[in-house]
Amino acid sequence: MPRIELKTEIEAEIRIVFDLSRSIDLHKISTEHTNETAIAGKTSGLIELGESVTWRAKHFGIYHKLTSEITEFKKNEYFVDEMVEGAFKQFRHEHHFKNMNEKTIMTDYFDYVSPFGLLGKIADKLFLKKYMVELLTKRNQTITEFAEGEKWKEVLNK
Repeated sequence: MPRIELKTEIEAEIRIVFDLSRSIDLHKISTEHTNETAIAGKTSGLIELGESVTWRAKHFGIYHKLTSEITEFKKNEYFVDEMVEGAFKQFRHEHHFKNMNEKTIMTDYFDYVSPFGLLGKIADKLFLKKYMVELLTKRNQTITEFAEGEKWKEVLNK
């Protein structure tokens, strides 16, 4: 099972970073290049414990649907979303937040299992893990951009 770990240092309050990380609206902005849209469940605002969202997005030239649910949640510390239905055999994405020297350290742990057995493992090594790292990094860059300026108010004060 591949594991991706990303640490992002953000010069913003932990509550802002936490809320941007669970914002459906910001997620849409960070994934514009994949035409990602929320089509069912929680489709805007801040997702909470027990809520789910179904995304439709274009990856590798094909439209996919993926439903994930928030399965763990401790405000301003961490939350976990896990795939309920979608292209992966399974995935679990942990989002952790820590205040350090007036900055927020956001750490992502993304564990997944590709479908198709051996073919999926080959795809992981050839391109899928790199693709997922780039997707998560882009998302974190967007969170950083919004959190460190005033743009977060456009998303969180709706």
